[in-house]
Amino acid sequence: MKLTFLGTGTSFGVPQVACPCVVCHSSDPRDKRSRCGAVIETDDGTRLLIDTPPELRLQLVANDVQHIDAVLYTHEHADHIHGIDDLRAYTMRRDTPLPLYGSRETLATIAARFPYIVDDRLQPLPGTTKPQGVMVPVTPGVPFRVRNANVMPILVPHGRTEVLAFRVGVIAYVTDAKTIPDDAIAALRGVRVLVLNALLHKAHPTHLSISEAVAVAQRIGAERTFLTHLTHESFHAELAAELPVGISPAYDGLVVSDLSSDLSTDR
Repeated sequence: MKLTFLGTGTSFGVPQVACPCVVCHSSDPRDKRSRCGAVIETDDGTRLLIDTPPELRLQLVANDVQHIDAVLYTHEHADHIHGIDDLRAYTMRRDTPLPLYGSRETLATIAARFPYIVDDRLQPLPGTTKPQGVMVPVTPGVPFRVRNANVMPILVPHGRTEVLAFRVGVIAYVTDAKTIPDDAIAALRGVRVLVLNALLHKAHPTHLSISEAVAVAQRIGAERTFLTHLTHESFHAELAAELPVGISPAYDGLVVSDLSSDLSTDR
C-alpha cells in the first residue's frame, strides 16, 4: 500500500494571502502547504482520493496521479470539496461516473453546490465535457468496498458538526477532528500509519491541537503518525524536532510506502 499527501495545510493554506509572517515566507518547501487531500493506493492498484481541495489540479499533476477509482469525502467544508471540477480529467476517460462516497449531508451539499456533476439531466453540449460523479452514501461503522479495497468510515466530532475518518487496511486518515471518541479509537487501533489533524499549539474549538493530536496518536499506537491540516504557526523543521519518536509533521508530496514490510518515505 502507498499513501501520498497531496496537501497538508489548513483552510487558509500556507502561505496565507497577504501574510508577512516568517513561516509564510520560509524557503523550506515543506512549509508550503496547500489544502488537505491525499491518495491511498492498495497493492492491487486501487486508488482512493480523499477529498477534492481547491488546489486539486496542481496537486494531482505534481504527484503524477494517473487515475483514481473513487473519492472519499470527509465532510462538506469548502477547503475539502471545492476542487471537485478537476475530476473532469478523470471522468472524461471513464465509461461510467466516478463514485463519490460520503455522508448524506456531505453529498447533499455537493449536489446543491455542483448539480451539474451529479445530475444526469444536466448533460454537456456536444463537443464539451463535464465531471460526472455518482453519489454513494455511507454509514459510519459500516464498511464498503471499492474494487478490492475495504474501507471503514468512522465518525468523529468536528465542533458542531461531524466528519468521516477512513480506515483502509493498515492506513487511517483522520482530519478536522476535535476529539476522537473511544469507539473511534478502538476502530483505529491496529493501523500501521495514522494521519491526524493538528491545527495549533493552543486549543481550538473545532480541531485537535498539536498536543491533543499527540495524545490521541499515543493511544492508538500506530507505528507512524503524520500530522496534517497544519497552519503558518509552525515551521516544519521545528515541529518535527519537538514531536515524540514515531510522530512527524506531513508535508505536501510526502509518500509513505512499503507498508507490507518496513515503512519508507519518499520526497
